[in-house]
Amino acid sequence: MLVALSGGADSLALAAATAFEAPRAGLRAGAVIVDHGLQPDSAQVAERAAEQARQLGLDPVRVVRAEVGTAGGPEAAARDARYSALDAAASDAAAAAVLLAHTLDDQAETVLLGLARGSGAGSLQGMAPVAGRYRRPLLGIRRADTRQACLDQGLEPWDDPHNADPAYARVRVRDRVLPVLEAELGPGVAEALARTAEQAREDAEAFQHQIEELVEDICEPAEAGIAVSVSALAANPAALRQRVIRYVVLAEFGVSLTRAHTLEVARLVTDWHGQAPTHLPGLIARREGRWLVFSAADLTPGTADPAASSPS
Repeated sequence: MLVALSGGADSLALAAATAFEAPRAGLRAGAVIVDHGLQPDSAQVAERAAEQARQLGLDPVRVVRAEVGTAGGPEAAARDARYSALDAAASDAAAAAVLLAHTLDDQAETVLLGLARGSGAGSLQGMAPVAGRYRRPLLGIRRADTRQACLDQGLEPWDDPHNADPAYARVRVRDRVLPVLEAELGPGVAEALARTAEQAREDAEAFQHQIEELVEDICEPAEAGIAVSVSALAANPAALRQRVIRYVVLAEFGVSLTRAHTLEVARLVTDWHGQAPTHLPGLIARREGRWLVFSAADLTPGTADPAASSPS
């Protein structure tokens, strides 16, 4: 396994813990340091983190340079570049897992940011403890504990100046919003947000299982797309109906629908009065008799009953 190490207190504490535990579990542990090249001394910071990893006994230790673009803003661009670099490093090292040092505080901030952006129930799930090859073993640990762990072990973490820059929304949540909530509502707000994320993930997993089973029974292939039974959608509660719509569109076309788009499509089921097709990003949703049909946007709608085709 590889520890994603920035040199900050969280990842340095995780690196030390991994170096201690891995041999006792019969595992080989290394570290990968991503140099984003966004600060003048980034190469020196990366090499210092690498040297600390070597002193802890991690092997292999690799420094990789990430090419940060501009798409989605600086935070999103840096995150995309970082995960791309981590994926490549993990593949090169044949690593079974990459350990990320996100803490309970990071989880609370993620949930708050998602709520503020109106991202829906999905935002309440926060970050998953396990996501593919990625593991987040510190999601139950406070940031103050990782800093204390470094102090106790004589480790000197690097403080990223970006983590104190109020230009970033996450920094404002950390330094201003959460302290106000704690002051006005009492202690334990961060823990409550983290618990909410855990419960929301459990609910989402249950929904996902239901949806996957349901979709197999209510969908048919259509010309350059897919058709869903209107009666089956109408028979289910709004929450499940809308999740099915989003799931089908994402699985078939790779498009994540907004809530506004999803509700417009749902009206073709619950409020049908002969309206025109609904145009979505890259596709069209239309009502054809007892079917809700999704097809590529450049396709001229056909007249064939999708039920005449064989199930996918």
